[in-house]
Amino acid sequence: MVRRLWFFSWVLLVRLFGCASVEGLGVNWGTMATHKLPPKVVVQMLKDNGIQKVKLFDTDSTTMSALAGSGIEVMVAIPNDQLAVMNDYDRAKAWVRRNVTRYNFNGGVTIKYVGVGNEPFLSSYNGSFLNITLPALQNIQNALNEAGVGDSIKATVPLNADVYNSPESNPVPSAGRFRTDISELMTQIVQFLNKNNAPFTVNIYPFLSLYGNDNFPFDYAFFDGVSNPIDDNGVSYTNVFDANFDTLVSALKAVGLGDMTILVGEVGWPTDGDKNANSNNAYRFYNGLLPRLAGNKGTPLRPGYIEVYLFGLIDEDAKSIAPGNFERHWGIFKYDGQPKYALDLSGQGQNKLLVAAKDVTYLPQKWCKFNPNAGDLSKLGDNINYACTFSDCTALGYGSSCNGLDAQGNASYAFNMYFQVQNQDELSCYFQGLAMVTTQNISQGNCNFMIQIESSSSSLWRPSMVASAFVMVLAFLFL
Repeated sequence: MVRRLWFFSWVLLVRLFGCASVEGLGVNWGTMATHKLPPKVVVQMLKDNGIQKVKLFDTDSTTMSALAGSGIEVMVAIPNDQLAVMNDYDRAKAWVRRNVTRYNFNGGVTIKYVGVGNEPFLSSYNGSFLNITLPALQNIQNALNEAGVGDSIKATVPLNADVYNSPESNPVPSAGRFRTDISELMTQIVQFLNKNNAPFTVNIYPFLSLYGNDNFPFDYAFFDGVSNPIDDNGVSYTNVFDANFDTLVSALKAVGLGDMTILVGEVGWPTDGDKNANSNNAYRFYNGLLPRLAGNKGTPLRPGYIEVYLFGLIDEDAKSIAPGNFERHWGIFKYDGQPKYALDLSGQGQNKLLVAAKDVTYLPQKWCKFNPNAGDLSKLGDNINYACTFSDCTALGYGSSCNGLDAQGNASYAFNMYFQVQNQDELSCYFQGLAMVTTQNISQGNCNFMIQIESSSSSLWRPSMVASAFVMVLAFLFL
């Protein structure tokens, strides 16, 4: 009776205050932005929204300091470019001392996992990390064990869902196996994780099933039903998340570890940069996912609780767009910590806007726009390309929020994005006489011409700092 009363009291609190989240629900906090929100502001935003777990992509000291004393459970990470170094056990022990045990004190950071690499076996990496990921994982876990924290802090490898699949001849979850080219390696990794009671971490993206594949059944990417479920020996699959997850369960069964704990390291939906990336679809996706998690529904082959980290927390305007323009728009919050759409992280369906970041300071109300009195337009395309190479113009792409602008609007958007990245430096709004500063908001319809935030850690994009993958050739828009 007491437990029932406690449960109903908890539900009531959730509905009244909206500050609780699904049990075990976490978020990914990426920081690849030209103007970062101060870490203390982000941590307060996490607490205000009842988010108790966060997955990082590094161990930045300012981020870790902000998390100290918060009680938020943390997965820290070792980037792929450090995996080779971690093959040296002494270096691995030094990394653990510097980034884990250093924060392991009363009032410190509650570290639960160490992510060793980030999707290191992607096919696009051409095997670059195949020989160094397992030794790095072993060294880090052994260093954690030696430091006396291995019982409470586990090393894992966040992997993309492309490490397993079902054969084309039998494309059902029960036929799932690890990818043939890495089958032996994956078996060794899984056995090591199991030996140390560490979870298998996988990133699952239903959105990517739609991206670039117009033949994929649209509704199958969501959770609200399809007309033609997939039948797998009498088991019905109505969404791609369940099918993907259970393909992994089958792959684990095939190596004798079908009961191994699975942690979903990333799952989410972007809101710009593609025809299917918008707030309505994101709302639909999360409105299906979160109640399922709250109800501990699980999947057909793995019913019950699943630990999940949403991807992501905040939009990141400096991410590589090599996978697609949507990469910079995964956040449930905008770049400035403003919520994008109504959500109920408790999974109870009481949707409302999340609590925004507090004490955010913006640059002055100034924009950079196309100069209507400009004479020579022959270099307009080159200047737009320059602006978009060193800022974020992904909203201009096909199917995106600013796709409907005319030629001058496209130019103004590009020039303003560069102007904001450069902290509104007057010289950054010249473009050979093609641009001018205005104090009038030049946003159009659903296309927002942003004002950037102030940030002590802002990093201006310079030509030498930007990889060729960031280059966006947009000249055809202005011909």
